[in-house]
Amino acid sequence: MAKFGLSQSVRRIEDPRLLKGHGRYTDDISVPGQLHGYLLRSPHAHARILSVDTAAALALPGVHAVLTGQDWLADGLGEIPCAIPLKNRDGSPRSNTSRYGLAVERVRHVGDPVAFIIADSVQQARDAAEAVMVDYDILPAVTDLGTAIEPGQPQVWDTAPNNTCFDWEAGDKARTDALFAQAAHVTKLTVVNNRIVVNSMEGRAALAEYDGATGRFTLHAGTQGSWLVKELLASSVFHLPPENFRVITPDVGGGFGMKLYLYGEYALCCWAARRLGRPVKWAAERMEAFQSDTQGRANLTTGELALDKDGKFLALRTLNLADMGGYLSTFAPFIPCGAGTKVLASVYGFQAIYANVLGVVTNTVPVDAYRGAGRPESNYLVERLIDAAARELGIDRIDLRRRNMVPPSAMPHLTPVGQRYDSGDFSQVLDKALQKSDWAGFAARKAASAARGMRRGIGMAYYLEATGGDPSERAEFRFAEDGFVDVIVGTQSTGQGHETAYAMVTGHQLGIPLEKIRVLQGDSDSAPSGGGTGGARSLYSEGTALLATAASVVEKGKQAASEVLEAAAADIEFDPAGTGGGRFAIAGTDRGIGILELAATQRARAARGETATLLDAAVVAEVPHGTYPNGCHIAELEVDPETGHTEIARYIVVDDVGHAINPLIVRGQVHGGVAQGIGQAVMERTAYDKETGQLLSASLNDYALPRAADLPDIEVELVEIPCETNPLGVKGAGEAGAVGSPPAVINALVDALAGDGITHLDMPATPEVVWKALHAA
Repeated sequence: MAKFGLSQSVRRIEDPRLLKGHGRYTDDISVPGQLHGYLLRSPHAHARILSVDTAAALALPGVHAVLTGQDWLADGLGEIPCAIPLKNRDGSPRSNTSRYGLAVERVRHVGDPVAFIIADSVQQARDAAEAVMVDYDILPAVTDLGTAIEPGQPQVWDTAPNNTCFDWEAGDKARTDALFAQAAHVTKLTVVNNRIVVNSMEGRAALAEYDGATGRFTLHAGTQGSWLVKELLASSVFHLPPENFRVITPDVGGGFGMKLYLYGEYALCCWAARRLGRPVKWAAERMEAFQSDTQGRANLTTGELALDKDGKFLALRTLNLADMGGYLSTFAPFIPCGAGTKVLASVYGFQAIYANVLGVVTNTVPVDAYRGAGRPESNYLVERLIDAAARELGIDRIDLRRRNMVPPSAMPHLTPVGQRYDSGDFSQVLDKALQKSDWAGFAARKAASAARGMRRGIGMAYYLEATGGDPSERAEFRFAEDGFVDVIVGTQSTGQGHETAYAMVTGHQLGIPLEKIRVLQGDSDSAPSGGGTGGARSLYSEGTALLATAASVVEKGKQAASEVLEAAAADIEFDPAGTGGGRFAIAGTDRGIGILELAATQRARAARGETATLLDAAVVAEVPHGTYPNGCHIAELEVDPETGHTEIARYIVVDDVGHAINPLIVRGQVHGGVAQGIGQAVMERTAYDKETGQLLSASLNDYALPRAADLPDIEVELVEIPCETNPLGVKGAGEAGAVGSPPAVINALVDALAGDGITHLDMPATPEVVWKALHAA
C-alpha cells in the first residue's frame, strides 16, 4: 500500500497517550484558588419546594456560598433551553418545560438539583449539603410511560395536559389509511424500547473561571462540541454576547450523545465563579450520574404493517409514546420525531408511511439522544414487525425482506418520509451476511442444542441509519514553528479515533507523515465555529472540510513554491506521494521542495519582513446532505430453559458504511455499538418505583452493563459502496452497531422460543423475563 494511502488499518495514534495515563480530562485540570461545588439533589420524584434554609450550611467551615433557585432568578439568569421548537399536529407550539440551573418551586424527578454548595473542598461542600434544610410538600408522581397520558394521572406540568407536551406527525395519513384499507394482511405489534442509563467511562465535570476585568468566562467541560455549549450559555442563560465565553473541551472519555448538551451544572459553575470571584469546579459521582445525566430510548411504540396478497409492503403506520422525562432536554423532541421517523422506511419500498409521536413528560430523568438517537428505535420496530408478519403469513423471513428491498437500480430512491438514498445494494449485503453466518446450516446446530436440552435460535435485522448534524464544518491547517502541522477541527472526539482518521486524510492529501500531524479540537477560541460530534457526522463532515482546506494549502503552496523556486505559479505541480512526502516542483524538471520545508522557508522569510505566501489555510465547507449507512446483523444464540439464561453463540455484522478510511477503527466502532445494543436487548433495565418515583437501579450494583464475558466475538465484514453526497464517499459508522443489534438479538430469542409458543418478548429480555415467559407458555 502507498505510504500515505487511505483504507488502511492504521492503529490509533492517540491510544498510546491515553492508555499510558497521559490523557487530560476535565477533572484532571486544576487552577490556583479554585473552589469546589457540590449539588444537593431532590430525594423526591415530585414535590413543591416550600422553603430552603441555608443558614446552618453557610456557617460551616470552608463554605463560601449556598445557592438556590431563587438566587438564580434574582440574578436574572435564564432557562436551560430546549433548542427544538416543535409544532403539534394542529399547528400549535409544543409545551415548554421551564428549567433553570436549580429547581424553582417544584422538583420533577429524583436528582433534580435544589442547592449548589461551594466550599474549599468537595468534602466540606458535601458535609454542608447535609445541613441545608429543604421543606418539601410531596406530590404524587408518574413514572410509567404506558399510563402517564391517561386521565387522572398526576400532572408533571400544568402546561402539558395529560402529560403530553407535544403531539407531532409525519407522512401522508390519508394515503397511508387508504393503503391499509385495501391491504390483504395487516400485522400489528407493540414494542418497548427500554430506558437506558448511558454510563460513559468518564463522568461529567466542569471547571469555570471568570475574569472580572474583561467580563469573560472560561469553562472547561467534557462536551461533544464546545460551540453549542458556548452559544446556549451566552444566549439563553447569561444573555451576553458569545464572545464573553470560552469553552474548552479536553479529552473526553465517552459521550454517546449524552455529553452534547448544555447542562445546568456548567452554568452553575460559571455563575458561582462570577459571584465569588474564584474558579469553581464540579465533578459528578457515579450514582449522581444515574440521576442527572440524560438517559436514552424510553419509547413505547405500536406499529402496523400493511401487505398485499404477494407479501409486498404497502404502508406503515406508527404511534410512538416517547418519554421525555421531567424536562425537555436540549434536543429531546427531535430524537423520536425528526431523527427517528426519517428511517422508518428502512431499506424497503413502502408506498406510504404515517407516524404520530406523543412526547410524554414523567417524573424521571430527562431523555435525549443516545447512540443512534431515534434510529435504533425505529429500526427495532420495523424489523420486529417484519418477523411477526412473516410468521403470520407463513413466508420465510429472509424472503419477505428480500422481495421488499429497494434494488440498486432504483437509486437514487426517495422514501415516503422524504429521505433520498443515493447509494446502496441491500441484497448484496444480505447475501454476504447469510453466507458468513452459515444460515443454511442452522437446522443442524439447532438439533444439536436440542439434544442437550437447550433452545437455539437465529435472528437477523437489516438496519438503515441516517446521519445528520450541522450543515457545514470548518477545518484549519497551521504549519507550526516546530515542524508540525496543526489541524484544527470543529468536531469533538469522545473516543472514536478522530485524531487518527483526520491525520490519515490530511497526510494522504498533503503527503505529510502522520507523526508530524497534530489534531487540535475543543477550544472555542481556536476556531470561530464547529458543529461538534453527534449523528455519526464527524468523518464525512470534517472530512469534507479537510479536503477543501488541503486544496487551499496546495494552491497557496504553488504560489509559495513559485516564490522560492523563482518560477511561474502555473508551472508548479504538487505530488502528495513525492520523494520524502508531499513535494512542489517545476513541471518537467527535478527542481522542487518538500511541503514542510517550503512552509518553514516561507515562515522564516515572513519573519524577516520579506514578501512570502504562507501555507496556513482555513475553510468552512458546506455539508448539505447526510448519509445512509446500512447493514445486516445476524445473531445466533442458545437459551437454557431451566434458568432463562441466554448465551450469544455467534454474532455477524456485514456493514456498508461507504468508503472505510480506516477499517480497524470502523470495526472497533461497530464492536462498541453492538455491545451497547446487546446490553439493551438482554441486560440493561432502568427501573423506577411506580408509586414513589424512586430510581431503583441507581448504581452499578443494580444496573447490569454488559461485560466481556457477556459478549461474543463480533465478526465484522465491510461492503464498501461509496455514497455520492461527500467527496470521501463515507457514510458514517459510529452508531451503526447500536442500530442493528437489538432487533437481531430479540428476533433470535423469539426464534429460539417459538417452539414453546412464544411469539414476542420485550427488552430487556433478562433471564428472569425469559424464564417467566417459558413457564407462562
